[in-house]
Amino acid sequence: MVQPFHLAIPVKDLELCRSFYRDLLQCKEGRSSDHWVDFDFFGHQLVIHQKEDYQPQRISNPVDGHDVPVPHFGVVLTWEDWTKLAERLQRKRVDFVIAPTIRFQGKVGEQATMFFNDPEGNALEFKAFKDMSQLFAK
Repeated sequence: MVQPFHLAIPVKDLELCRSFYRDLLQCKEGRSSDHWVDFDFFGHQLVIHQKEDYQPQRISNPVDGHDVPVPHFGVVLTWEDWTKLAERLQRKRVDFVIAPTIRFQGKVGEQATMFFNDPEGNALEFKAFKDMSQLFAK
């Protein structure tokens, strides 16, 4: 079993982001205070911390023909779960930075991927591999 990671990120509007992670991404809410909220982020611990003067960075790096936002975070899902999430986000009309696509098609590391931002501009990537042995392939 892989141990869960812990990630804490800044947000300006705690309630807006709480709704995004809880309602749109369907992450179960854990402990919270007036200034932070824990979430079960696909088996990992994500904490949003209110920081009123937070300004996200807007930089990117070219990867396989797309401008990938950095920094970003997310999880590797099963192919089936990735497909279901992509379809649900498309039905909800999420504004994708990189719409659901197949990256490195026919090459080592072929993967399904999508990028979008939370309400504060924190970039998220969700990906999946049909062949999980490709996750760390060279």
